[in-house]
Amino acid sequence: MTSYLTHLECALCGKTYEADRLQRMCADCARPLLARYDLSAVRSLGRGAAVTSEPTMWRYRALLPVRDREAEVGLGEGFTPLLHARRLGAELGLSHLYIKDESLNPTGSFKARGLAVAISRACELGVREVVIPSAGNAAGAMAAYAARAGLRAHVYMPTDAPAPFRLECEALGAEVTLVEGLITDCGREARQAAEAHGWFDLSTLKEPYRLEGKKTMGYELAEQFGWGLPDVIIYPTGGGTGIIGMWKAFGELGELGWIGDRRPRMVTVQSAGCAPIVRAFHARGAFAAPWEGAETVAAGLRVPSAVGDFLILRTLRESDGTAVAVSDEALVEAQLRIARLEGVFACPEGGATLAALEVLLAQGWISPEERIVLFNTGTGLKYPGVGRET
Repeated sequence: MTSYLTHLECALCGKTYEADRLQRMCADCARPLLARYDLSAVRSLGRGAAVTSEPTMWRYRALLPVRDREAEVGLGEGFTPLLHARRLGAELGLSHLYIKDESLNPTGSFKARGLAVAISRACELGVREVVIPSAGNAAGAMAAYAARAGLRAHVYMPTDAPAPFRLECEALGAEVTLVEGLITDCGREARQAAEAHGWFDLSTLKEPYRLEGKKTMGYELAEQFGWGLPDVIIYPTGGGTGIIGMWKAFGELGELGWIGDRRPRMVTVQSAGCAPIVRAFHARGAFAAPWEGAETVAAGLRVPSAVGDFLILRTLRESDGTAVAVSDEALVEAQLRIARLEGVFACPEGGATLAALEVLLAQGWISPEERIVLFNTGTGLKYPGVGRET
């Protein structure tokens, strides 16, 4: 099975680009590029032939951008469990509550999916040195896949990022530079270093292929639900590639005829200490203004300005979804409840999805009979002091 990638397309202005050369963002409007595929050819091939039996996200390689299987850099990422959360559901009066547990990916988070594809495609197109700004999980994933591929890796990370993230990157051979400030400050320094040294920048949505790895979460959900979809997906949102990627996956699945017309209502959850997407959604904005004074224990949610803000907001509106902000206290308490009722030690970002679910149930926005998926995007083990009683 080979990739059916055809070209890249600007997510805002629609300009097209050649896929088989290094590309970053649209030259005209500086917005993200999206990978496009020959879906009619894949549809003719048939789902049985297009989806392989291997127990990783590479089972969907026809709809991923890597041309040469020898270029795939893998550590067993994807095809994570979809757990029926019966005890937690019973406590909330829900019969159809599920947790998609991304903590079982290599390096302990969903970031493994995106960086596996991005590193694979970068290698295929001749890259030998990469850089990334990250609050933690993306850096660890990038360092792991770069090590496996034999690339030199550079990480720019906030000085107050949890120590396990920095130690992980260093153990994997990445050069780590600590930056005073937020992920946006790290992004600025990483971009300057990339320009100065010729490194390839793997920042969120500033290259086309991390998104393609993330979209496999949507493919997996459809397959795990017997080629159907849930009613509601609640997703913790920082940079937003997960929610954007899944929505892209559902569009592709629909064009392929592998699912019906019904789509989930997509829910973004952010911390009340950094909620630019929530604020923009309820203000009916097309873009999200940067959040001042961002602060939260959920490192992955401390993203004051997202490159893909308009794509996140578009996804929420097209899906008839919504956006919810929860306090740090609520997300940490929810993190502990998931652990004690379901045996999943979620990251704080994963805890935020349960806190948001409770808000939406209280509002009547979600009905008890609906099929709901909470995304735990990583392990709680990387956040010392968070999610533990004092």
